[in-house]
Amino acid sequence: MAMGTMESQVTGRPRRKEGPHGAICSSGPGATFRKPQAKPGAKQDSRLPLGRRSWARNPPAPPPPPPPGTMEPFSSKSLALQAEKKLLSKMAGRSVAHLFIDETSSAVLDELYRVSKEYTHSRPQAQRVIKDLIKVAVKVAVLHRSGCFGPSELALAARFRQKLQQGAMTALSFGEVDFTFEAAVLTGLLTECRDMLLELVEHHLTPKSHNRIRHVFDHFSDPGLLTALYGPDFTQHLGKICDGLRKMLDEGKL
Repeated sequence: MAMGTMESQVTGRPRRKEGPHGAICSSGPGATFRKPQAKPGAKQDSRLPLGRRSWARNPPAPPPPPPPGTMEPFSSKSLALQAEKKLLSKMAGRSVAHLFIDETSSAVLDELYRVSKEYTHSRPQAQRVIKDLIKVAVKVAVLHRSGCFGPSELALAARFRQKLQQGAMTALSFGEVDFTFEAAVLTGLLTECRDMLLELVEHHLTPKSHNRIRHVFDHFSDPGLLTALYGPDFTQHLGKICDGLRKMLDEGKL
């Protein structure tokens, strides 16, 4: 009689033997199966479950673009409110007046967005420049209303505002009087505004905000964009921008 059979009869336990893959299995009533252990260095099965594998092979399609002729879900006023909330939440406890973008300013910003989108043929690029403009405007307004500027900086802020108003009046003049437009003049005024604003916020805002200022002014002082704005294809946009600038100047909001 074999030794394995004798041991099974003596102990009364089911006889154990190796399966075809090295697994230990038992024969007889109540037999069990033990899963083989992975050998050291063997590759593990890293396949995703069936549901995830099908998702990985066929990811969900991105949402379709809006059909032609429909209004895009873009609002400069809502962006301004988001920027206000994010910034003012970081300045809790400080006396900061509530900031807002009024209807006239919002209309001008929306037209600048449309001009940028049509000129660059890029909706993300146009949205980014308007977002940067709103963020910069809100932050500078908060600094001013919070009393963060010293006497010399307040004087610089006043000169910056005068230069900005000069640029707006020049833009209006070019729009109202035919054959007077000169891109170099507006480019020079906007470049001066950029440099003055960078000097004003040098010690108050981060380099990231400084880059936003450069991005905004460099974009709108581009001679190519300005030439297109005063050309025949952008007449409607230019008229709405000039109407908004004129109203902002009359109401002292610029």
